[in-house]
Amino acid sequence: MTTRKIAVLPGDGIGPEIVDQGLKVLKAFEQKFGISFELEEAPIGGAGIDSDGVPLPEQTLKLSQEADAVYLGAVGDYKYDDLDPAIRPEQGLLQIRKALELFANLRPVKAYSALLHASTLKSDIVDGIDIMVVRELTGGLYFGKPKQRTEQAALDTMTYTRPEIERIARKAFEIAMLRNKKVCSVDKANVLLTSQLWRDVVDEVAKDFPAVELSHMYVDNASMQLIRNPKQFDVLLTENTFGDILSDEASMLTGSLGMLASASLGPKHAMYEPSHGSAPKYAGQNKVNPIATIMSMKMLLELTFGMVNEAAQIDEALIQVLADGYRTYDIAEEGAKVIGTSEMGDKIAEALLKLPSPLASSNA
Repeated sequence: MTTRKIAVLPGDGIGPEIVDQGLKVLKAFEQKFGISFELEEAPIGGAGIDSDGVPLPEQTLKLSQEADAVYLGAVGDYKYDDLDPAIRPEQGLLQIRKALELFANLRPVKAYSALLHASTLKSDIVDGIDIMVVRELTGGLYFGKPKQRTEQAALDTMTYTRPEIERIARKAFEIAMLRNKKVCSVDKANVLLTSQLWRDVVDEVAKDFPAVELSHMYVDNASMQLIRNPKQFDVLLTENTFGDILSDEASMLTGSLGMLASASLGPKHAMYEPSHGSAPKYAGQNKVNPIATIMSMKMLLELTFGMVNEAAQIDEALIQVLADGYRTYDIAEEGAKVIGTSEMGDKIAEALLKLPSPLASSNA
């Protein structure tokens, strides 16, 4: 058996319990396909502060750099709110993204027919949605300098370079070539100089992908269009801040942020995590939706280990569980079988084991 190493960073709040469900499904995956994974756990965020006094301990970063993939829960807790912002749990997440050069965040937004009721939009608007949000992750307002604050004023700097824009645009076009060959690039070029450079560079990269249809959209219009006609989008290409906001908006098309998985990719490393936060008020209640975290494991198996056909069965298992009427509270309709976090992990793992095995992927 081939052993592959995954760094497991449960983090804070609901992080440990949702990560446990992803690992539960991974164990079923190992059993089904005879594949072994080496797992090693380390603290990050508030857990890192508690263990080492910093949100990204040195040993956590070292493990993450040496692993084939990083599997992360969530970071943050109200009890750290009085700390200096420079050492709060969220800094651990920003630091690991920067250290691993995770410049491309992929957030698939897919509507499941069994959950059309969960969206606040009409079913005919959301039925058939299949969008990939490609968000630049290491530039823009979150990382730009200088940053400063006084009693009377505050300053954040939004900056992008040509190489930063080019590499994320190229990733978006490559993904579009595997989908419906459409890229919508989101900016605010009528106001922001960074967006004007963004648009120019995206246009240049597009010349290398003549089969892909490129459109541009201002971010305010894009936020409206996601509600008005989301099925017009295939790949949404965004800078960091716009992508953070739009992907959360897009998650509600599917009914819950608890459904939205994500992958953060760099030249050598990859990290997989749900798109939602740590929700500390729900920690330990066996209540929250683990599906985003489980589907992040699906992306890990797919993108890092190339097990495309095998990983697709996790999606099939989820569809079966939803078809059988099982729901966590956030996606439950009247008459649904409402179950907890752990039970949802059990159901998906059990359904995975019952599916007939597919043909192995070529590089599995």
